[in-house]
Amino acid sequence: MTDNEQDSLTPKPDAKPFSRSFDFSLDFEKINFRKRPELYRIGRGEDGVLLVQPYTSEISPFWQFEDEAQATESSAKIFALFLDYLEKNDFVGADMARKFLLMGYTRARRYAHHKKGAHKTGRKNKGVTSTVKVEVNDAIASEKQPRNTEDQVKAAVAKIFKDKSDQAKLNPKYIELKEQFNELIRQD
Repeated sequence: MTDNEQDSLTPKPDAKPFSRSFDFSLDFEKINFRKRPELYRIGRGEDGVLLVQPYTSEISPFWQFEDEAQATESSAKIFALFLDYLEKNDFVGADMARKFLLMGYTRARRYAHHKKGAHKTGRKNKGVTSTVKVEVNDAIASEKQPRNTEDQVKAAVAKIFKDKSDQAKLNPKYIELKEQFNELIRQD
């Protein structure tokens, strides 16, 4: 390893001391996280999902969510990769696959609730969603309902990815590897 490569792997001086937070200060273009898993941090939600190589390149070709059939096939392929990474005791790969499943859920939900997938801005989006009151055990709850058929498809797609994401997050082997990984990075 050259000095230049080593410098790119060293966190920048303004980086915080040990943290489970995702370290965005790393030079992601030069790091192979399969070879350097100790540099990986889980972070929150989808942190780093499009940065951590070689996993992003391995998983992203399968990430699609246009309709229910595509989401079912996509989530199944990504979940198979997740299981393969677990079988190889590759926590970073498994965590990245889990993040892609989570991202399928969050992106599909965004498209179901916001026109063209954009977050709400300061202006009011009249007619974006409607609220329906539903009786649940003699209590009344409000549920956000998608605006139209296309939005209902995205809501169904989101559920497909959410179910796989939950399966991944609750997988006993994943939980075990996550605990081991956290213990290892805590010791560094």
